[in-house]
Amino acid sequence: MKTIYLAGGCFWGVQRFFDQFDGVIRTETGYANGPEQAPTYQDVCADSGHAETVRIDYDESRISLSELLDDYFMVIDPTSVNRQGHDEGIQYRTGIYWTEESQVPVIEARMKKEEEKAGQPLAVETGKLVNFFPAEEYHQKYLEKNPGGYCHIPWGLMNLKK
Repeated sequence: MKTIYLAGGCFWGVQRFFDQFDGVIRTETGYANGPEQAPTYQDVCADSGHAETVRIDYDESRISLSELLDDYFMVIDPTSVNRQGHDEGIQYRTGIYWTEESQVPVIEARMKKEEEKAGQPLAVETGKLVNFFPAEEYHQKYLEKNPGGYCHIPWGLMNLKK
């Protein structure tokens, strides 16, 4: 099993989106790459510096990191700074945070491809995961518990069932 951390705006939709894919074993919402102390949701909303992020544990024999990144770029605007959909603020920045050096070439290649496609520099932060603090329980699987909740990802993309 491998793990990648993806920040793509509000973590509710990102978690729901990735939960649908065969090979994704587990997802968890949380706060990443901010100061070392564990934040609350209120801290994050008050610009603690953490990004709303989803931990994705995946079976690479069933889904590759490259495929996960294909899916990731399908649901974000990679040129938008600190904003996805109607959500705005540093906690909504986009980011790809790796846990193993072997993931770096795949990430770098995908970033280069997306930058060429966009014709401009990307706002997607990339780097080694510095820290990750699980979000409060009510944020876990939020859109399953609250099917009418807001999401910046179009609902039609929540049922691709790859």
